Amino acid sequence: MELDVAGSNPVSHPDGTKNEPAWYTSNMKRVIVIGNNGSGKSIFAVKLGKKLKLPVIHLDKLFHKPGWKRATNEEWDEIQKQIIQEKEWIIDGTYKRTLDVRLKAADTVVFIDIPKWLAFIRAIKRRIAHRHKTRPDLPDYLKEQMSLKLIKKILFFSRAEILRRLNDYKGKTIIILHNNEELESFIRNKP
Repeated sequence: MELDVAGSNPVSHPDGTKNEPAWYTSNMKRVIVIGNNGSGKSIFAVKLGKKLKLPVIHLDKLFHKPGWKRATNEEWDEIQKQIIQEKEWIIDGTYKRTLDVRLKAADTVVFIDIPKWLAFIRAIKRRIAHRHKTRPDLPDYLKEQMSLKLIKKILFFSRAEILRRLNDYKGKTIIILHNNEELESFIRNKP
């Protein structure tokens, strides 16, 4: 179910009653923020965490080891099981292989669905802004880098695959945001 956040006015009915959009009134306690690399997931998750007073878990901090080594599948599966046991959270990160674990546990999914060209530009800006520094959503021992692997991930990100997978979770509140205005509007208008 795609929810229009840009048109965030209450829905008016012929009898004069109004009701707020589902995203506005939903009780968000277990939220996942997904999207392409460079889409703004981490920044959005932090802002939403402050607004809702929920802890934010950056999957990149848990997945990466020194020297850009990765957790093994077994380690990663165990980490996923542990983090979803908490009662409240905002989890920042797509990680498609284990996405279903988080989708099942979440009450709300925010898909930041921006064009690939914009994600690419944001990744370049992020690289420049954090050159020789550690990003807040990465472990302290890793410095920001722009690699061919990252470029490929951005260019080959499958929006269609994400939408197909979200379609299997119709009982969840699914919010799809397409641009900066919708991202900011959502944070500003969420009670």
